[in-house]
Amino acid sequence: MAPETTVRRSKRKGNGATVEDHDRTSDASDQSPNRVDPEGSPDDFDEIRPRTKRSRASEGTSGSAQRGQLSLMELIKGNGKIIPQVVKLWVEQYEKDAKPAMAELLTMLFEACGAKYYIQGESLDEIDVDDVVIALVNLARRGEVEDYQSSKKKEFKNFKDNLISFWDNLVVECQNGPLFDKVLFDKCMDYIIALSCTPPRVYRQVASLMGLQLVTSFISVAKTLGAQRETTQRQLNAEKKKRVEGPRLESLNKRLSMTHKNITDLEDMMRKIFTGLFVHRYRDIDPNIRMACIQSLGVWILSYPSFFLQDLYLKYLGWTLNDKSASVRKASVLALQNLYEVDDNVPTLGLFSERFSNRMIELADDIDVSVAVCAIGLVKQLLRHQLLPDDDLGPLYDLLIDDPPEIRRAIGELVFDHLIAQKFNSSQSGSKGKESESSEVHLGRMLQILREFSADPILSVYVIDDVWEYMKAMKDWKCIISMLLDENPLIELNDDDGTNLIRLLFASVRKAVGERIVPASDNRKQYYNKAQKEVFDNNRRDITLAMMKNYPLLLRKFMADKAKVPSLVEIIAYMNLEIYSLKRQEQNFKTILQLIKDAFFKHGEKEALRSCVKAIMFCSSESQGELQDFARNKLKDIEDELIAKLKSALKAVAGGDDEYSLLVNLKRLYELQLSKAVPIESLYEDLVMILRSFRNMDDEVVSFLLLNMYLHIAWSLHSIVNSETVSEASLSSLLLKRNTLFEELEYFLNTTSGVNEESKLGNQLACRVCVILVDMWCLFRMTIFSSTKLEKLGYCPDARVLQKFWKLCEQQLNISDETEDEDVNKEYAEETNRDAVMIAAAKLVATDTVPKEYLGPEIISHFVMHGTNVAEIVKHLITVLKKKEDDIPTIFLEAMKRVGLKFWAYNRYAVELSRSVDKSLTDKSFEECKDLAIRLSGIFIGAARNKHRSDILKIVKEGIEYAFEDAPKQLPFLESAVLHFVSKLPTPDVLDILKDVQKRTENINTDEDPSGWRPYSLFVESLREKYVKNEGIIDEKEGATVKRRGRPRKRQNIEGKRLFEEHSSSEEEDSISASDQEVAREEEKQDDDEEEDAPLIHSIRPDSCDLGLIWELKLACLLLVLSAGNFHELILNWEMGCLLQDGHLASD
Repeated sequence: MAPETTVRRSKRKGNGATVEDHDRTSDASDQSPNRVDPEGSPDDFDEIRPRTKRSRASEGTSGSAQRGQLSLMELIKGNGKIIPQVVKLWVEQYEKDAKPAMAELLTMLFEACGAKYYIQGESLDEIDVDDVVIALVNLARRGEVEDYQSSKKKEFKNFKDNLISFWDNLVVECQNGPLFDKVLFDKCMDYIIALSCTPPRVYRQVASLMGLQLVTSFISVAKTLGAQRETTQRQLNAEKKKRVEGPRLESLNKRLSMTHKNITDLEDMMRKIFTGLFVHRYRDIDPNIRMACIQSLGVWILSYPSFFLQDLYLKYLGWTLNDKSASVRKASVLALQNLYEVDDNVPTLGLFSERFSNRMIELADDIDVSVAVCAIGLVKQLLRHQLLPDDDLGPLYDLLIDDPPEIRRAIGELVFDHLIAQKFNSSQSGSKGKESESSEVHLGRMLQILREFSADPILSVYVIDDVWEYMKAMKDWKCIISMLLDENPLIELNDDDGTNLIRLLFASVRKAVGERIVPASDNRKQYYNKAQKEVFDNNRRDITLAMMKNYPLLLRKFMADKAKVPSLVEIIAYMNLEIYSLKRQEQNFKTILQLIKDAFFKHGEKEALRSCVKAIMFCSSESQGELQDFARNKLKDIEDELIAKLKSALKAVAGGDDEYSLLVNLKRLYELQLSKAVPIESLYEDLVMILRSFRNMDDEVVSFLLLNMYLHIAWSLHSIVNSETVSEASLSSLLLKRNTLFEELEYFLNTTSGVNEESKLGNQLACRVCVILVDMWCLFRMTIFSSTKLEKLGYCPDARVLQKFWKLCEQQLNISDETEDEDVNKEYAEETNRDAVMIAAAKLVATDTVPKEYLGPEIISHFVMHGTNVAEIVKHLITVLKKKEDDIPTIFLEAMKRVGLKFWAYNRYAVELSRSVDKSLTDKSFEECKDLAIRLSGIFIGAARNKHRSDILKIVKEGIEYAFEDAPKQLPFLESAVLHFVSKLPTPDVLDILKDVQKRTENINTDEDPSGWRPYSLFVESLREKYVKNEGIIDEKEGATVKRRGRPRKRQNIEGKRLFEEHSSSEEEDSISASDQEVAREEEKQDDDEEEDAPLIHSIRPDSCDLGLIWELKLACLLLVLSAGNFHELILNWEMGCLLQDGHLASD
C-alpha cells in the first residue's frame, strides 16, 4: 500500500478556520494566485506557534519550539546552522501527516523563487502543476515577485547557501523512507522542472539551483547505497559458500534487491531532472544559469562516473566549450580538467578527446585571459595522458610571445613540463629520469627551443621570461658559466647556442635581481617588500661570487663577437661590487674594466657601445674606495683615447682618407655623451670645419656630427644653468656654438628638402635635422630665459625657417610604408622614422616653443593620414592643448581647411588646364577631410557637448563662413567638415544655423550650377531632418527638455537563441574590435538623430591600438627626442615639461 494511504492526516488546531476565513483555494480552474497573509500560512503541524517565552526544559522541547516559530522560508533566510535539526523535525511531521507537510514544502519552494503563493494540503491532489505555474508567472508579470538570490540585503546574504543546504539535508534525511515513496520528491521535481522552464528569470535561476542540487544530493545517497550494495553482495557470496538456503540468505537477497531498486529509482530521478531541467537550461539566455549547469555536470560526472561518465553527458561539456560567455567556457574547461586528473576516467574519455581536442587547443588563445590560462592547463592534462600529438601544439608555442603575461606564464609552464623536463614522456624513467633533472640537460633542451628565435633577440627574451619561474637550471650560474667555458662539454655548443646561452644568462641575472626583462603593459614601477629585496640581494651576491673569477675569462673568450658582447658586458651592472673588496679580488675587477675598455674600442655597433658605457659608468659610481678611483681613471682614459682617435680620424678625412674611422668614433662619442659630458671643446671647431668643407660626406657621418655638436651644446648649457656664477666668456662661447649649429641645421634644412624620396640616407638625415632642430629650439626657447640673467640665450625661429621645417617634416610623413619598413632593422631606426618627426613637431607646440597658430593646425591636419602611431601622437597633443585651454575651435577649423585646400587646389588646377578632374584624387581629399572632421568632432562627446557648446558653435559658424567665401567651389566643406560638428549641437542651435544658411542664398540662383550647389542642398536637407526628428521627440514628451536616451537602433549580428550550436564559437567577441576609421564611417552612415539618442557610453569611439602599443609609443617618445641615458635625467630636470621621465608621454 502506498505511503500516502497509510499516513493519517493529523487535525491541526485552527487550520480549517484559517482556510474558511480567508477563502483560500487552489482550484486549478482559477489561474490567479492564492495569496494569504504569512501569519495564516500553513507552516505548523501538531503544535501551535507559541507567543510566550519558550520552555527550555529539554533539548527536544527546545527544538520543537524553535521549529514551531519558524516557517521553512524564514529558516532559509536565517541561521543555516539549525537547518539539519529543522529538516529532521519536518521529515518526522511528513511521516505523520504527509499532505500538510508537502504543502508547506511547496510553499517554501515558491517563496524561494520570490512568489507569495500558498497551497493547502487538503486540495493538494486536485491541483495541476501547470495551473500553479501559470499563476506564478502571472504574479511575476504583475511585478509581485522578489529576487532573493540577487538581493544585496544583509538578511539574504546566506540565502543561496542555506537553500542548497536545506535540499541536501532533506534528501539525506529522507534516504531511509520518503525519498523512495514516489510522491514527495516526484511532486517537488515536477514543480522545479516546470518553474525552470518559465519566462521569469528569477524562477529559472532558483529552480535551476534547487534542481541541480537535488541531483548532487541524489548522487551522494546513491554512492552510499552503492557501497552498501557491494557490502551486501560480498556477504551474500560468503553466505552462499556456507549454505544453499536459509533465512539469512533470504534476508541478504531481499536487502540486495531493495538496495539495487533504490539506486535504480535514484538514477531515474537524476535522469528526470537532467532531461527536464538541464537539457534546457544549459543553453539558457542567462550565462549564470548556463555556468551553474556546467559546473554541476562536472561535479556529477566526477563523483558518479558509473552513471554520468558516458558520451551522452560528456557531449554537453564539449558543446559549451563554444559558449559565447567566458564564464561558461571556463566552467566547462575546469570541469574537464578535473575529469582528466583521474587516471581511471581517461579510457572512457578517448572518443570525447578525439572529437573536442582541437577546440581545447583553440581555447588556449581565447579572448578571455582566464579561459585561456585554464585551457592551457587542460592541454597539459591531455599531454600527460598522451592524447595529443606534438604536431598539434604548434599554435600554442606562438603564445610564448603573446601580450597577456598570464597566458605566457601558463604556456611557459607547459613548455617546461613537456619539452624541457619532459614530465609527460613515459620513456623517461630510472637513470634517465635522474639525467633529465640535471641542469645541463635542461639548458640543452632550452637552447633547442631558443634556436627558433635566434634571429630575434627580443622574442628570445620573451621565451626566457615565460619559462624562468619554472626552470631552476636558469639560476644555476656555475653550470651556465662552465657550459660557456666548455669546461664540462656534455652538450656541444655551436655559435648560435653560445649567443643564446649568453642572452639567457643575462636575462636570468636581471630576473634574479628583480628587474623586468619584458616591458609591462601598464609600465608601472615595481615595488618590493623587505623579504623580496633580501632575496634579490642574496641572488646578487650569488651571481657575483659565481662570476668573480670567471667573468674575465668569458670576456676574453667572446671579446670579438659583436652578438655576445652587449649582453656579457652589461652583466656587471647587476653584481655586488663590494664583494670584490671583501674577497680581495681587486685585480679581477681591474682586469674586467680593462677588458670593457678594450671592447668599447673594438666594436662600433650601438648595442655593444651602449652596454660598455653602462658598465663603466656603473663601476665608476657604485664601486668604493680604491676600486672607484680606478674605475674613474679608466673612464677618463677612455675619454682621452676617444678624443685622440677622433682628431686622427678628422685629419684622415681632411686628407682624403675613408670616413669609416670617423663614423665609428663619432658613434662612440655619441653614446658616451648620452651618459656624461665629454670635454670636446677643442674638437668642436674641427667638427664644424669638416662639416663645412666636405658637403658630400655620407649622410650617416653628417648625422652623427650634428648629434655630437648638439649634445655638447646641451651639456654646456646644463653646466651654465647649474653654475652659481656665469662668466661672460662661457656665455659667449655657448652662443657662438649654438649659432654655428643653427647655421648648419638651416643649411641642411634647405638642401635636404629636395632629397629624393627613395634616397634612404637622405630620409635619415632629414629626420635627424628635424629632431635636432626641435631639441635646440626647445632648449633655448624664450619662455625659459626671459626675465633672467641668461635672457640673451633665448631663441625663437622666424616664420620662414618654421615653414621650411614643416615642409621637410611633411616629406618624411609622406614617405611610403614600404620605404620606411626597409630600414626598420637598421641601427637607430627608431630615432629616424615618421613617428620621431611627428613627436618632435608636436613637442614644439606642446611646449609653446613656437606659435601654435601655424604649426598646430598643420600637425592636426595629419591626424588620420599616417596610421595608428601618428594618430596617437596627435591625440596626445590635442589633450595637451585642451588642458591649456587654447583656442581649440580655431585650430580645429584651420586643420580641416588645410586638408580641404588640397581638394580646392586640385579642382582649380584641373580647370585652369582645361583637364578633366581625376575623381579618385578628389574623392581621396574629400574623404581625408571627412575622416578628420569625424575624429575631431568625436572629441566633443557626452557631457563635453554642453561644456564645449560655444566651441562647437564657433567651429560651425566659421566653417559656414569659410564655405561661402568662394561659393560654390568651397561648399563641399559643409558636407565634409561642418556637418559632423552640427550633429553635436542641440536642436535650437540647429534651427538658427539652418535659418542662417538659407538666408545666405536668398538672392542666389542655385539652379544655374546644380552640381556645384549640391553640397549646400545636402547640408540643408540634413539640418532639416535633424531638426524635425528631434523636435518630434520633444513633442512626444509634451515639452520635456530631456532628450530620450537609449541604445542605438542597430541590428546585432548575433543570434539571440541559437547560441549553443555544436559548431558555434566565441568569434562574436573577436569581431567586436574595429579601427577608429571603420567605426567613424559606420556612424557617419547612420542618421544624425541616432547619434543624439545613443547613451553617452555609446558615443565613445574605441581606439584602434591596444594598451601595449600606447605604452611603447610613450616610451619611444623619450628615446626619440633626446635618445637615451643619464643625459635625459639631467637635462629634463630644468628643461622642457613636454616629456615625462621613465617613459611617460607628457600631457601638459
